[in-house]
Amino acid sequence: MMTKNLTILGSTGSIGRQTLEVVEQLPVRVAALTAGQNVERMAEQCRRFRPQLAVMGTEEAAQRLREALAGEKIEIRSGMDGLIAAAEHPLADTVVTAVVGMLGLRPTLAAIRAKKRIALANKETLVCAGELVMREAAAAGAEIVPVDSEHSAIFQCLMGCRDRSEIRRLILTCSGGPFFGKTPDKLRQVTKADALRHPNWKMGEKITIDCATLMNKGLEVIEAMRLYGLPLSQVDVVIHRQSIVHSLVEFRDGAVLAQLGVPDMRVPIRLALTYPNRAENPAEPLDLLRCGPLTFDAPDEEAFPCFRLAKQAAQTGGTACAVLNGANETAVAHYLRGECGFYDIPRMVDHALQTVPFAEADTLETVLQADRAARAAADSWMR
Repeated sequence: MMTKNLTILGSTGSIGRQTLEVVEQLPVRVAALTAGQNVERMAEQCRRFRPQLAVMGTEEAAQRLREALAGEKIEIRSGMDGLIAAAEHPLADTVVTAVVGMLGLRPTLAAIRAKKRIALANKETLVCAGELVMREAAAAGAEIVPVDSEHSAIFQCLMGCRDRSEIRRLILTCSGGPFFGKTPDKLRQVTKADALRHPNWKMGEKITIDCATLMNKGLEVIEAMRLYGLPLSQVDVVIHRQSIVHSLVEFRDGAVLAQLGVPDMRVPIRLALTYPNRAENPAEPLDLLRCGPLTFDAPDEEAFPCFRLAKQAAQTGGTACAVLNGANETAVAHYLRGECGFYDIPRMVDHALQTVPFAEADTLETVLQADRAARAAADSWMR
């Protein structure tokens, strides 16, 4: 059923802002918005979209928002309690989870238990607690529609698939980021500014660094395994520099279906909000006569060890994936602050995977404990 009322977790970030652009073209109301610290942008969004609830990351930011919106009839809250309230908002039928990192896990679970449609743009939720999240979704009857362009492509290719046993493999495409073709020697010399210069997509800093290390693609492999209930052996990755083919499905009879489109996140966002229907898109569609040749290459796991580490965690399973993600989030934060080099990111992740014990990821607390231990291990490597 098409979305009528929407909550956006992370409305001031890249995905959140693009979601609001899509909302302006659809008959959709905004029930709740959440953000971290960007009070000015949140105030602008609240004046424009008139949500019933606005949530900021801290009480200090929430108080500044109250001052900015004095006289407006908008409830303003803060912190995790506010995030969960937004996720459970009684007016919302769909929740876009566009916050970055593990922060999205608890509100996503809350939205699932409230039987909302989840428009999932927070891959860490499934990376860290995929079995738990999918089990809760099945129990609640909550629908999960992926927003990531690659997983939306797989979702679309499988719309006519009657039986998952017909799938031979999923093939996720990867742009290769800003450093495709560079050797390890060259990568030791790259700067943060180089890493933040993605060739095809405009995204937040953390995910852009993940694309530069290929960790993002490793996380997406794990996400695909959880979403579609497939083992690592049935999820492959190819480098596709043009970002026109967003992903493919190979079936057991040898047929391969692909989803193509311009590299514009508003396309999968629109589908997540309107599914099972497709709404008219005023943007210019893909022109096959102008998009140029389409190329495909294998990922270089020697030059990009984060991708190899992600597959290793996927194979191990349990809380190994939460450890991988927690250590990576910590390592990328250090990198963005200029405290370490590009290859220190996989070194920190590997250290955490080697030192933090793994367990079954069957409860929220077990996953959160693994996350905390991984972050501590990554920080200890820095010392």
